[in-house]
Amino acid sequence: MTRLIPLAATAGLLALVAAGQARAAESCDALTATVIRATGASLAGRAGAGAVFRAADAERMSLDCRAPRRMVFGSLDREPSRAFFALIGQAARALTGADPDAVEVLALTLHQASLLADAPRQGVVDRAALRCETGPRDDSLAGTLTLCVLVPARPRAARRRIGLFAGAVAR
Repeated sequence: MTRLIPLAATAGLLALVAAGQARAAESCDALTATVIRATGASLAGRAGAGAVFRAADAERMSLDCRAPRRMVFGSLDREPSRAFFALIGQAARALTGADPDAVEVLALTLHQASLLADAPRQGVVDRAALRCETGPRDDSLAGTLTLCVLVPARPRAARRRIGLFAGAVAR
């Protein structure tokens, strides 16, 4: 009897982990479908917590469903067409619920700033945080001249003033 309790507890824990992984996979499948509907991209492959898409306006478009969720967009052009940035905006709506036009403008702005500074630039609009960089790369994305990474923006923490009440005078 004493041996059965740890075995039962282990079996229960494994069942919970398996159920959690199944829910995560279903969640990623649902997010993948939402991205496909929002962007018009097609699914190129799915493995674990990630998905890779084919899109006419980007050479690379991938989704990582692990927390924090993120999407990576890559172009072989140093100055991609406007459609590349529109694709990022459409994907932002699917991933974060952000306004696609606002994210498109942010992506264009960050890309131009990155070109001028020759350094990555990042910004936040609505519920989307974006980081864009340009230039040659020497990592696994070699050949990609423009790269943007989209993640949900962290909510701002509420701040309170401490010590003074409305109408109080500091002495």
